[in-house]
Amino acid sequence: MLESIITSKTRLRLLIKFFINAANHGYLRGLATEMHENTNAIRKELNNLSEAGYLLKKEEGVRVTYQANQEHPLFSLLQKIVRKYVGLDTIIEQVISRAGQVKRVFLIGDYAKGIDSGLIEIVLEGDQIDNDYLAQLIQKVEKEIGKKVKVNTTDAFDQEGLLLYEQE
Repeated sequence: MLESIITSKTRLRLLIKFFINAANHGYLRGLATEMHENTNAIRKELNNLSEAGYLLKKEEGVRVTYQANQEHPLFSLLQKIVRKYVGLDTIIEQVISRAGQVKRVFLIGDYAKGIDSGLIEIVLEGDQIDNDYLAQLIQKVEKEIGKKVKVNTTDAFDQEGLLLYEQE
């Protein structure tokens, strides 16, 4: 869906990196290594995105680091689009409405770091989560979004992860 609008795979990977989790940051060579791309392709897209104001560029010693510009008027919209593209909204909608009493949902692993690996790792925190039904639900969601989904459940999650949902 998004590939038809954003034809550059490198740009799409960078948008995922920086907009799935606003805390993610990176520098040219590190991003090139992480994405298995050459530095020229990464540099070109980083320059385009920073000139448009979507990324902030900061010099840290000899390195120039980049991070999503949370002050940009389109930041929240871009973040929603990226999360929808990855399939996080589908996972949350399906799991929360049907899997039991889910208190919080965390994204961990590669996608929390902004790496488009194809494996989405989620931690569900809550009581009385129906694990059998959840397994069936995950198979359905995987077919729908075209990515592998790994879900762990717990009563209390105290590790580092990106909070995607919290019961009000």
